[in-house]
Amino acid sequence: MKRRDMLRGLTILPFAATLGGDLIIPKKAKAGTGQNSKRNLFEELGVRPFINAAGTYTFMTGSLMREEVIDAIRNTAGDFCLLDELQDKVGEKIAAMVHAESAVVTAGAFSALTLGVAGVLTGNDVEKVKMLPQLEGSGMKTEILIQKAHAIDYNHALTNTGAKLIVVETTEDVEKAINGNTALMHFLNIEADHGKIMHEEWVALGEKHSIPTSIDIAADVPPVSNLWKFNDMGFHFVVISGGKALRGPQSAGLLMGKKDIVTAARLHMPPRGFNIGRGMKVNKEEIFGMYAALQHYINYDHEAEWKLWEANTATIENAAKSVKGVTTRVFVPPLGNITPTLELSWDLNRLPIKDFVEKLRNGNPSIEVMPYDKGIHITVWVMRPGQEKIVARRVREELSAVFG
Repeated sequence: MKRRDMLRGLTILPFAATLGGDLIIPKKAKAGTGQNSKRNLFEELGVRPFINAAGTYTFMTGSLMREEVIDAIRNTAGDFCLLDELQDKVGEKIAAMVHAESAVVTAGAFSALTLGVAGVLTGNDVEKVKMLPQLEGSGMKTEILIQKAHAIDYNHALTNTGAKLIVVETTEDVEKAINGNTALMHFLNIEADHGKIMHEEWVALGEKHSIPTSIDIAADVPPVSNLWKFNDMGFHFVVISGGKALRGPQSAGLLMGKKDIVTAARLHMPPRGFNIGRGMKVNKEEIFGMYAALQHYINYDHEAEWKLWEANTATIENAAKSVKGVTTRVFVPPLGNITPTLELSWDLNRLPIKDFVEKLRNGNPSIEVMPYDKGIHITVWVMRPGQEKIVARRVREELSAVFG
């Protein structure tokens, strides 16, 4: 039987009739046994692990999953379920947690953006779903309004649908740009302070003209309240990464918002294959893991965690500023990656930034920090317990070697 015929048959055959017998799993292959857990694949493959003193960057593989998330993945890896049923049940639970009408686990925030826009463009019309990204002659709207300050590379997620971005700056620009082809008004939270129109006014403009509004908050928790703030504010859909502060699977994210948009977006997702989102698969383990991550994050003691971050940041700052000629500053970014951030600067003529970064990277253990134009930034929020002391020692060693 051809695969496509089998998939067709699954819609009419009773589930019990689709399996010819019990699946026998050899003892050594059973999920969750912990066997081979001591195998060091980093060493085996020659891949260099490091202490992450930089933050939740994708090129550094995001963040580390919580034990609760790993347990959820391990405990669900040994059984099958129907993907849509799982998304239904998990989506219902997540929606309640984030004050949304509906939610779905996606293959990251970028994926959630593409799927959300696709849902806005096509609605529940399957023939239109099949047409994307070919909008010409489809009868679908084709334009997305976005502020100039919010125009970043990640907006490819929006144009993957075939839609065109219309750049505006002022309220007057928005009023002039809106026309019969305007499908959506998109907002980038991390650049909010660089734009001329803030969140509430953006939503109000959308409501005035009956145009849906969306917002990208990919890396914008903490605070935990951001998980529901923008749903409460009235944005039609909100996207966030699962592999940053939520500490879920790095390749997962959330699309949350109005039920009609999320429902339509799911027509563009697996298990369906007639759409632009077929390659944006999320496996069952990631869906369970994302649910566990969100549940844990919402119920976590964030005040205690913040105090720990401050204390660990101070440990590194005190070590750095003990070196003559090194200037330190601790600040908190206002919109994204909102955690204590340590800034170190020094005479770059004596120690170029690149040299310092490479000394930390090539040392033992390897440490990654984030350079900026006058020095480096260090964050502690994705470190494992005790690693802040190692970073403090290594930073002081390398700075002292030059400045005494």
